[in-house]
Formats: sequence, C-alpha cells, structure tokens
Amino acid sequence: MRTIHDSQLKLGQVDISTLKFDPKSRDDIPQVLKGLQHLYCNKELRKSIFKLLEENIAPNKNKSTGRPGMNLWNIFVMGVLRLDLNWDYDRLHDQVNNHLQIRQMLGHSDLLEPLYYHPQTIKDNVCLLTPELLEKINIEIVNSGHQLLKKKENEPLRGRCDSFVVETNVHYPTDITLLYDAMRKLLLVGKKISAIQNHTNWRQHAYHQKKIKNKMRSIQKKNYTSGKDLEKKKQEKRQDYQEYIERCKFSLEKVRATLCEFEASEGFYGKGEQLKKEAEQYIIHAERQILQIKQRVMEGKTIPHCEKVFSVFEPHTEWIVKGKAGVPQELGLRVCVLEDSNQFFLHHLVMQKETDKDVCLSMVKEAQRKFPSLKMCSFDKGFHSPENQKELKEYLDVVALRRKGKLSEASKAIESSEEFKKAQAKHSAVESGINALEVHGLDRCPDHGLEGFQRYVALAIVARNIQRIGAILRNQEIKREERKKRKLFKKIA
Repeated sequence: MRTIHDSQLKLGQVDISTLKFDPKSRDDIPQVLKGLQHLYCNKELRKSIFKLLEENIAPNKNKSTGRPGMNLWNIFVMGVLRLDLNWDYDRLHDQVNNHLQIRQMLGHSDLLEPLYYHPQTIKDNVCLLTPELLEKINIEIVNSGHQLLKKKENEPLRGRCDSFVVETNVHYPTDITLLYDAMRKLLLVGKKISAIQNHTNWRQHAYHQKKIKNKMRSIQKKNYTSGKDLEKKKQEKRQDYQEYIERCKFSLEKVRATLCEFEASEGFYGKGEQLKKEAEQYIIHAERQILQIKQRVMEGKTIPHCEKVFSVFEPHTEWIVKGKAGVPQELGLRVCVLEDSNQFFLHHLVMQKETDKDVCLSMVKEAQRKFPSLKMCSFDKGFHSPENQKELKEYLDVVALRRKGKLSEASKAIESSEEFKKAQAKHSAVESGINALEVHGLDRCPDHGLEGFQRYVALAIVARNIQRIGAILRNQEIKREERKKRKLFKKIA
C-alpha cells in the first residue's frame, strides 16, 4: 500500500504552503525547499507530478491493501535533496530525521509519534525514481519555471549545448589491480558458497587473498625502482608477474571446482543462483586480465584501447582525455546538456562511446520535441561536422556552431552576422550551469551500474531546475520587500 501524499493534517503538522524561509539565507537548503514548496502549492503542477509518480512507481496497486510504504512525495523530496545538496545517504538519513523544515516539507508531525526513517529504507525507495520518469517530471518543472518568469508562448527559446565528464566511483586502473579486484571478489564468493554447503574447504580464503595482495604490492614497488642493473630488475619483475598469475590461476581453479560441486548439490537455488552468476562475471574479468598481463609483459604486445576495461565493478567506465590543463585523463562518462537562457536544463544525454559531434543533432531533436519553441542554439567547435551544419539548419533558425579550419567566404559571412556573434557571446554561460551541476553533486557518481549512473544524472538535472525555481522565488520576494521599504520611506518623507 503506497499513497502519494496524505493531505489530511494531523495534530501538530504544518501545512507545506505556510512554510516560511529566510530570504536572506545564502544556503542551498532554503532555495531547494522553496522550489519544492512551489511544486506542491501549484495545483496543476502538483497534480501532473503526482500522476507521473503514481503511474511509474506504484502502477496498478490496490491502495487499500498491503503493508504501508513511503509516500511518493517523500521519495521525490529525498531524491531531490540528496542530489542538489551533494549529500550521501548517511547525511540524508540524518537530515530527514532531525532537520525541522525538511521534516515539515515531508509532512511529518513530531508531536505525538515522530516517524524515524531507516537508512536502507531511504536507499531502496529513492532508487525507485527511474531516468524516464525524471525526464517527464523535468518537462513539467521547466514549463512551470518559464511561467514563473512570465515567458510568452510565442517567444523563442535560446539554448546552449555543451558536454562534460561525470566520473564514476573507481580507483586508478592498472592490469594488476583490476585482476586483484576480480580475485578478491571471487574468493569472497567461494567462501559464501562454501558456507551454504557447510564445507570447510574455504577456511583459508583470507590467507589466499593476502598472498595475492602481497604479490601485487611487490610488483607495484618494483615499477618505481631505478638505478643500476635495470635488466636484472626487469627479470625479477617479470618473475613476480609470473608468480602473481600462477597464484591467481590456483585460486581461480579452486573457485571453478567449488561451483561444480555446488551445481551438483541439491541446494542450488535462491541465493546460490545469484552467487553463481556473480562468480561467473568475475571469472570473465579475471581471465581477461590474466591474458592481457601475459600479452603485455611476457610477449611485449600493446593492448588495443577498445579491449581494455577500466573497472571490474563499473565496466561502463571510459578513459576520457579532453586536453585540460592539469587533468591528463578522467574516468567516467560524458554527459551532454542543453540549457536555455533562463538557466533551466531542457535536456541531457549520457554518452556511451560517443563524441560531441555524434550527439549534436539528437540533442536538438529531443529538446525540440519537449520544448517546440527552441529556435536558437549555440555549440562548441567539438560539435562541428559538415553534416551537423547542414542538418541543424532544418530544425533551428539560428545555428551558432563554429567551423574548424580555414573559413570560406560564405562561412565568414555566417559567423560575422550579428545573431551568430550574439549567440556565441552568451554561450560561455553554459559553463556556469555545468559548474553548478558539479558543485551540487554531479562531479562524481557514487551509484552503481549504468542504470544507477543514468538515474543519478537525471535526478541531478531535476534537482538543479527545482533549485533554480527556488532562487527565482527568493529574488522576487526580496524585490517585493525592497519595494515596500521604498514606499514606506516615501510616506515618511
């Protein structure tokens, strides 16, 4: 049984529409809560968002039966707070249980029986917000923000598009550390399977793991040695690599034998099935790393970039070099965003093995599908290709996309036009929006898997747009107070 939000006030509960926030506060929490308050108090917007939440999180469920679950409004509020304030689940858990105004926004009355949220409950429920659901909610939020700014219906939207890297939560990858990651997990899985069978053949799993780790550390130390007898040290290091591989192969065969015994037993079901799939996944990673170490160290071959994996736990991670000063490489995925001139993010895309010029046209098409008034857009040179220059003109009135190389007379005429110059002059403002996303949590994704990554990015976009609404409302409130003060001073004078 999961409800949207209990609108019936209880003893001691405060109506969300009556919450007051300090307009002079420069902290992010009042802005986010004010944006959430706007979503709740706007009846049409609240109705559309609640409908989307109900259709996607609790479809076809009988509301009168079953165990009571977290309200859909509370799930949405917690997700927005986590991303916009760059909190981990531990900080979110503490704040939703102790911060007064956050609990009032969640609709709790602590007068009689204060509701306590458990950490795992928060994690399980926030993960119910899918990227597809968040994209639909984002459209409603941006339209509401435009109405708040009194944007005219026929007024064209000006966009600016750019990409940046969101890092995954991984360590710096080398072939020996990736092999150790896979073996460490395999030894742990072997121990768990042995426990299910009540066998004692994995009682020394910690000893085997320590031996593998010591061999890895020995190789790492010799990678930094220099001086005389370099050839001798190379031979010693090669010997260490061979011993490291042999030690890993020994444990790998032991895991395979355990899996064979487990499949033959009658207890192969439930948790055992899950452990078997996990073991098979890490066996693939371990075998690949052993092969690549042999090719690189023993045979002197160069491993093609396309065959490399940069994380055992986050295999979607890419090695990205953008040529930034002081940043030789970034480990993560590119994210392309399209922001309008009102600082609302209209559309975003998580790029997998794609470059800027590959997604240029799709970004404009999707943004126009959501917001048909988008008629102008600016880009960096990285988005340029002759095909993009030609096809974008079919969708946009003004295409501010600089060309690479020496310009022709026709290209010079286009890039020297007033509209082109004006759009390019304002294009750098998208860097401010990207920086705001990174500061508020989108610099590194702590969630696991590609689906978790996409959900994290989509939630960050929604949270940032909600904070933007809160900032607009705060500025409007400050201006109203200033007008009142001026009128009062005129009367006194």
